[in-house]
Amino acid sequence: MCRNIKTLFNFEPPVTEDEIRAASLQFVRKVSGFNQPSKANEAAFLAAVDEIAAITSNLLHSLETNTPAKNRAEVAAKARARAAQRFSKGVEA
Repeated sequence: MCRNIKTLFNFEPPVTEDEIRAASLQFVRKVSGFNQPSKANEAAFLAAVDEIAAITSNLLHSLETNTPAKNRAEVAAKARARAAQRFSKGVEA
């Protein structure tokens, strides 16, 4: 799966429509193999992004959980720390 698509459910503050659309765009890019579709494929590409965004929004609004929402800033900080550690292992000063 595309590494750029982030988990969108159960965060505080809640996911925005822009974040859902960005994830949908990444998904369609990955599945289609197009970063930027040709003019001939642009309508189908954008329609797919719109449909997937709508389905994703419906899914996220339908899901329920008993666990407390995760803090978006804390999760991002942990991810940055993991990335810094992972990418600094091969670098010798």
